[in-house]
Amino acid sequence: QVLLQESGPGLMKPSQTLTLTCTVSGSSITTSDHAWTWIRQFPGKELEWIGVIRYNEITYVSPSLNSRTSISRDTSKNQVSLQLTSVTPDDTAVYYCARQNVAVPMHYDYWGQGTQVTVSS
Repeated sequence: QVLLQESGPGLMKPSQTLTLTCTVSGSSITTSDHAWTWIRQFPGKELEWIGVIRYNEITYVSPSLNSRTSISRDTSKNQVSLQLTSVTPDDTAVYYCARQNVAVPMHYDYWGQGTQVTVSS
Protein backbone atom coordinates (compact mmCIF):
# COMPACT_ATOMS: atom_id res chain seq x y z
CA GLN A 1 0.00 0.00 0.00
CA VAL A 2 1.37 3.38 -1.01
CA LEU A 3 0.92 6.17 1.50
CA LEU A 4 1.99 9.80 1.35
CA GLN A 5 1.87 11.94 4.46
CA GLU A 6 2.49 15.68 4.39
CA SER A 7 3.60 17.57 7.46
CA GLY A 8 4.15 21.24 8.06
CA PRO A 9 3.75 24.19 10.41
CA GLY A 10 0.10 25.02 9.79
CA LEU A 11 0.12 28.71 10.68
CA MET A 12 2.79 31.10 9.50
CA LYS A 13 3.53 34.79 9.44
CA PRO A 14 4.36 36.77 6.30
CA SER A 15 8.02 36.72 5.20
CA GLN A 16 8.72 33.40 6.93
CA THR A 17 10.03 30.33 5.12
CA LEU A 18 7.67 27.41 4.71
CA THR A 19 9.08 23.91 4.87
CA LEU A 20 6.86 20.93 4.16
CA THR A 21 7.80 17.28 4.26
CA CYS A 22 6.15 14.38 2.47
CA THR A 23 6.90 10.99 3.98
CA VAL A 24 6.37 8.15 1.54
CA SER A 25 5.76 4.53 2.43
CA GLY A 26 5.15 1.59 0.13
CA SER A 27 7.05 3.20 -2.76
CA SER A 28 10.65 4.26 -3.15
CA ILE A 29 11.34 7.86 -4.14
CA THR A 30 14.38 6.73 -6.12
CA THR A 31 12.68 4.50 -8.68
CA SER A 32 12.57 5.81 -12.23
CA ASP A 33 8.90 4.95 -12.75
CA HIS A 34 7.70 7.80 -10.61
CA ALA A 35 8.28 11.42 -9.79
CA TRP A 36 7.15 13.29 -6.71
CA THR A 37 5.09 16.40 -7.09
CA TRP A 38 3.89 19.25 -4.93
CA ILE A 39 0.51 20.77 -5.72
CA ARG A 40 -1.52 23.28 -3.76
CA GLN A 41 -5.19 24.10 -3.63
CA PHE A 42 -6.29 27.63 -2.82
CA PRO A 43 -9.37 28.44 -0.72
CA GLY A 44 -11.37 29.03 -3.90
CA LYS A 45 -10.47 25.42 -4.92
CA GLU A 46 -8.10 26.36 -7.74
CA LEU A 47 -5.20 23.95 -8.03
CA GLU A 48 -1.64 25.07 -8.72
CA TRP A 49 1.22 22.82 -9.71
CA ILE A 50 4.29 23.82 -7.70
CA GLY A 51 7.04 21.49 -8.80
CA VAL A 52 8.41 17.99 -9.07
CA ILE A 53 11.50 16.01 -8.19
CA ARG A 54 12.49 13.05 -10.30
CA TYR A 55 14.29 9.86 -9.32
CA ASN A 56 17.65 11.37 -10.34
CA GLU A 57 17.07 14.47 -8.13
CA ILE A 58 16.38 16.73 -11.09
CA THR A 59 13.69 19.21 -10.13
CA TYR A 60 11.30 21.37 -12.09
CA VAL A 61 9.48 24.28 -10.48
CA SER A 62 6.67 26.47 -11.72
CA PRO A 63 8.14 29.63 -13.27
CA SER A 64 5.85 31.75 -11.10
CA LEU A 65 7.34 30.26 -7.95
CA ASN A 66 10.85 29.45 -9.12
CA SER A 67 12.57 32.30 -7.30
CA ARG A 68 11.09 31.26 -3.94
CA THR A 69 10.87 27.47 -4.21
CA SER A 70 13.16 24.53 -3.77
CA ILE A 71 12.37 20.83 -3.71
CA SER A 72 14.68 18.27 -2.19
CA ARG A 73 14.68 14.73 -0.88
CA ASP A 74 16.09 12.56 1.87
CA THR A 75 16.50 9.04 0.57
CA SER A 76 17.40 7.65 3.99
CA LYS A 77 13.94 8.67 5.21
CA ASN A 78 12.13 8.27 1.87
CA GLN A 79 10.96 11.86 2.17
CA VAL A 80 10.48 14.72 -0.24
CA SER A 81 10.52 18.30 0.97
CA LEU A 82 9.27 21.63 -0.28
CA GLN A 83 10.68 24.96 0.81
CA LEU A 84 8.94 28.22 -0.03
CA THR A 85 10.55 31.46 1.08
CA SER A 86 9.03 34.85 1.85
CA VAL A 87 5.49 33.59 2.21
CA THR A 88 2.54 35.94 1.94
CA PRO A 89 -1.19 35.48 2.61
CA ASP A 90 -1.49 34.53 -1.07
CA ASP A 91 0.37 31.32 -0.22
CA THR A 92 -2.48 30.21 2.02
CA ALA A 93 -3.59 26.85 0.64
CA VAL A 94 -3.78 23.14 1.23
CA TYR A 95 -0.50 21.62 0.09
CA TYR A 96 -0.41 18.13 -1.37
CA CYS A 97 2.32 15.79 -2.41
CA ALA A 98 1.48 13.29 -5.10
CA ARG A 99 3.15 10.47 -6.96
CA GLN A 100 3.34 10.93 -10.69
CA ASN A 101 3.49 8.05 -13.12
CA VAL A 102 6.18 9.30 -15.49
CA ALA A 103 4.86 7.16 -18.34
CA VAL A 104 1.62 9.15 -18.31
CA PRO A 105 2.06 12.95 -18.18
CA MET A 106 0.19 14.72 -15.39
CA HIS A 107 -1.12 11.43 -14.06
CA TYR A 108 -1.01 11.24 -10.28
CA ASP A 109 -1.90 7.87 -8.86
CA TYR A 110 -1.39 8.52 -5.16
CA TRP A 111 -1.95 11.66 -3.11
CA GLY A 112 -1.37 12.62 0.46
CA GLN A 113 -4.27 13.91 2.51
CA GLY A 114 -2.92 17.45 2.29
CA THR A 115 -1.73 19.88 4.92
CA GLN A 116 -3.29 23.28 5.49
CA VAL A 117 -0.93 26.24 5.48
CA THR A 118 -2.31 29.59 6.57
CA VAL A 119 -0.24 32.74 6.28
CA SER A 120 -1.50 35.56 8.46
CA SER A 121 -0.08 38.39 10.48
